[in-house]
Amino acid sequence: MNLAISGTYSVGKTLTTMAVSHLTGLTRSSAKTMRELLPISVPGKTLEECTAAEIIMLIMRRNQERAVNESHLPSGFVSDGSSLHEWSYGTVRVLVGINPNESVNLENVEMTDEIRFYAQVMEQMGVPARQHAKASYDSFVHLPVEFPIVEDGHRPVSERFRSLADEMLLKNIHELGIPVHVVGGTIPQRLEKIVDIYGFTPQMSIEAAISLAKEDYAKIDTTSETDRAPVAVA
Repeated sequence: MNLAISGTYSVGKTLTTMAVSHLTGLTRSSAKTMRELLPISVPGKTLEECTAAEIIMLIMRRNQERAVNESHLPSGFVSDGSSLHEWSYGTVRVLVGINPNESVNLENVEMTDEIRFYAQVMEQMGVPARQHAKASYDSFVHLPVEFPIVEDGHRPVSERFRSLADEMLLKNIHELGIPVHVVGGTIPQRLEKIVDIYGFTPQMSIEAAISLAKEDYAKIDTTSETDRAPVAVA
């Protein structure tokens, strides 16, 4: 099975995906985080400082890596996010601004020529993003927004951004006709529901899966993009 764990920022996708991987034996698939991509792509810049063109490039790089990683897992995987995610985040920026933090007047975002062109590009980028999702994922588990954003000093987003992205993700999954199950609650509750929905045979206890997932999560390098050394790409 190719299962995608869906949901917007700060809903626990990564930890949930790690735990599902350990519990079911499905290989976890993911792509580099923006913290990792920024020093490679736009050295010295934070995500908030990126232009519309740079945002497009970052979306392309992340989806490219995601597709390549998935292609190497013919026996199935559980994906941390999906091809719809970066595109949805990028599209929502048309409505709330390229850098939609809480300091921005989100009710009065100026529709400049740059934003109009950006919107047209996002619309076209949605074509391969949706086609990839339809061809690659058997089912989605969507994690709803249940608690406030975790401030990480990295992502210039707001609660309105999260709400709009959440709506867009679910809308597109439904339009594509891909089975989707909204699964909320604590991590143990999520895992119990996922096992029940799909009839997975657990490879270990839920407690053990969560413990291993927390160990994996603790190894994630959360160093700020501006504190990382620029990476030379041949």
